[in-house]
Amino acid sequence: MLTFDRISEAGTDRIGVTLDGLVIAGWAGRDAAAVQHHIEELAAIGVPPPSSVPVYYRAAAANLTQAPRLEVLGPETSGEVEPVLVSLADGLWLGLGSDHTDRKAEAMGIALSKQLCGKPIGHGLWRFAEVEDHWDSLLIRAVATIGGQEVLYQEGALSALRHPRDLLARRPGGAGLPPPSLMFCGTLAAIGGIRPASRFAMELHDPVRGRSLHHAYDVAELPVVS
Repeated sequence: MLTFDRISEAGTDRIGVTLDGLVIAGWAGRDAAAVQHHIEELAAIGVPPPSSVPVYYRAAAANLTQAPRLEVLGPETSGEVEPVLVSLADGLWLGLGSDHTDRKAEAMGIALSKQLCGKPIGHGLWRFAEVEDHWDSLLIRAVATIGGQEVLYQEGALSALRHPRDLLARRPGGAGLPPPSLMFCGTLAAIGGIRPASRFAMELHDPVRGRSLHHAYDVAELPVVS
């Protein structure tokens, strides 16, 4: 059971819900040339290219977590801040999460790597209809604790990502996002490169309405035993 604080013009409420679908939209950048360049970079180090652009990975909804601590196997995982679209019985809501991924497994298969780590998500949600028309103005950022120091890990406007309506329209078979389910909507490049962290703090900021959503989690590495 996940809990969400839903913030809208009608007020704020708290609900508990069990989501039964998790979709992770990959290669969701709006600049097609930049996306293709990144595909080629990863292919050069053994990461297989996606079957489509964008691509829609499925993962177990049980991987979603709001716990303050995420346990991972070994030192080769890292987070990625992303806007997340949550489909509930009364419509679409927007929050934030981290597509935490096993980078070693990513070279064997991206779909596999998506399944191997928990996916932290925040408690706060905004009604999507209230931000849909200024999506490009929304900002996301992540601050990672690396070697005991906080560093700016990701930052930028959502104008770099495909609009959620575009992502939903491109899902195979016009699947949309049936409730109750959640979709990760893409991420921005890591400043200084992808690397592990002991803590990952995220923010989704709406400069038009002057508000932010926040979430953070600690990362605990479990030993790899052969």
